[in-house]
Amino acid sequence: MTDEGTIQTHTGDAPVNPSVTRSEVAVAEHDTLKYHLLGPSLTKAGQDAVDQQKVSEIIYNASKGSKFFNNEEYKDKNLTQKIEKILTRKRQLERIDLTSDLRRADEYIAELELSRDLSQTVVHVDCDAFYAAVEELDHPELKHVPMAVGKGVLTTCNYHARKYGCRSGMAGFVAMKLCPQLICLPLNFEKYTKKAQEVREVLAQYDPRFQSASMDEAYLNITQYCTDHDLNPDEAVSQLRAQVFERAKITVSAGVAANARIAKIASNRNKPNGQFRVASDRSTILAFMRDLPTRKVNGVGRVFERELDAIGVKNCGDIYPQRAFLSKLFGEKAFHFLMQVHLGLGHTSVRPAEEYERKSVGTESTFRDMSGKEELRAKLRWIAEELEKDLARTQHKGRTLVLKVKLHTYEVLTRQVVPPKAVSTANDLYTYALPMFQRLERERGPGMTLRLMGLRCTHLVSTKKEDVDFFGLKRPISTSSSANPISTPHEKTETDANGHEWQVWPEDEFETAAREEREEEFDQLEKLSQEYEKTLPHNNNNSHNNNNNVDPKIDQSFTRSQKKASEEADRRLRQTARENQTDIPAYPKKEYRRGSDITPSKRDHGIETSDIWHCPICSRPQVARDRDFNHHVDYCLSRGVIREAVETGEEEGNET
Repeated sequence: MTDEGTIQTHTGDAPVNPSVTRSEVAVAEHDTLKYHLLGPSLTKAGQDAVDQQKVSEIIYNASKGSKFFNNEEYKDKNLTQKIEKILTRKRQLERIDLTSDLRRADEYIAELELSRDLSQTVVHVDCDAFYAAVEELDHPELKHVPMAVGKGVLTTCNYHARKYGCRSGMAGFVAMKLCPQLICLPLNFEKYTKKAQEVREVLAQYDPRFQSASMDEAYLNITQYCTDHDLNPDEAVSQLRAQVFERAKITVSAGVAANARIAKIASNRNKPNGQFRVASDRSTILAFMRDLPTRKVNGVGRVFERELDAIGVKNCGDIYPQRAFLSKLFGEKAFHFLMQVHLGLGHTSVRPAEEYERKSVGTESTFRDMSGKEELRAKLRWIAEELEKDLARTQHKGRTLVLKVKLHTYEVLTRQVVPPKAVSTANDLYTYALPMFQRLERERGPGMTLRLMGLRCTHLVSTKKEDVDFFGLKRPISTSSSANPISTPHEKTETDANGHEWQVWPEDEFETAAREEREEEFDQLEKLSQEYEKTLPHNNNNSHNNNNNVDPKIDQSFTRSQKKASEEADRRLRQTARENQTDIPAYPKKEYRRGSDITPSKRDHGIETSDIWHCPICSRPQVARDRDFNHHVDYCLSRGVIREAVETGEEEGNET
């Protein structure tokens, strides 16, 4: 076992340590699994004094033998094998001359430093235990006892519950083992939405163009507000927090910094009901990042954390010494992301989420194991109808339709099709999704059992009425050079529907990956809770009845109709959360390759939106003619093969 807590399998000419027994390897593997089982919300505030080793033991023992446990064990072993390959690759790189890689990394760092912007003041505002805080307004007696919100899986906990190790994204029955007196309330989506609106009304006074990152957090740029009101950032944020409490009767914490990345990290420093500012000077920022664990950075999840830890990168300050290896071990985008993290760089512009160009629209549903042929088709039809509503609400059609299913073994399968026309109606969605589903049935054989199904439209076409001139023609978007300033080395620019330039950072991909990791964990924990509930007597499923100190009015409120309503609210809440997350500019992993990016060309505004097809390989708009479109797709496919061959040749050349 290495100092980093991972197993190294020595291959090739590397010596084998005969003192490492199989039992020691097994113990080490289960140590990594226990850490993995702690979940994606390990860094939540309020848990500094918690014995996480004890928590991991409880989670391990409570879930052992379940499908969830077996799936997590399988993923952990795969990750261990991947890390072994990373370490083997690193040992190979250590034997060759990496001077050119080191020089390139230093040049990139120098370019990043030239682009550092310390003139802006960005604030990340985060409501403290939001759902729990809102519930405590209606039930003041719960303020001083451990309490959580969520059915099956906890969505949040108050700070009394966090002292026991309870946190969001944890199976309810596991939380009850950590804290037997825990009180769990069902979700009330409408209540949280109203309270969030009250908070946003205050935020708009400080930055009318604030960006909602989710229901309970937002980014603001208060540079202009501070100038106009002759306030320093600390005074302005303190005033903002007081106004939120006066208006909404809940507390918020805030991080203040020169960019959004550091502000996000800083907002977690003095929770709950506090604020922390990182001064806008280079030395303070570098010192702040130096000792920061990589897991504290938004976009570094459990998997990436362990991969980095394996090569000796535990804190952000450890990134710099490994800079020559990063692109070859993790890819070019990871290299760019980590260099920016090391330097404490991030975007400084803030704008409303609705101004982001939507990449996709989708809906999915998690359910108990389902295998009936007619039942599954009825579920697919229902999802198509739900997606039709979402597409109508967002005013889009999709040129590519993606089907996603999750088997009862937690294996996720996706298939996609490009219909001959953009689709948006439930009938069309179902018509083109059904053949994909039938192929999956044939591939998997009879008795295919699912627990999740979803549909998503990508390569969207807007159905909004476009601005037209006096003659009824669409107004072209200006593409003059003055409207397209040169982007700094650390960012790309993207043009939105209004022709405005917008920063696009590599961090967006990593944050998306981390969100997907959390969503997958949430879905799997729901299944674990369902498995556990099956083992309980029918009359012993209500965890909220376990505490004799609860006001009887609370117990009486858990009627059948309210439980049904809470389940519906739970579904809507998760769906809305996904929508809010996809509003943030993000690039799906499958649209990228390691190495240089394929950058889409500027849209040809002479072509009508309804008369173009988007290439499924490069996403560029093409004239809607079958022959020309097929030629273009063939070209893109052959180009990808050629480029991969070139990249492979370059890598082999560098190793010799």
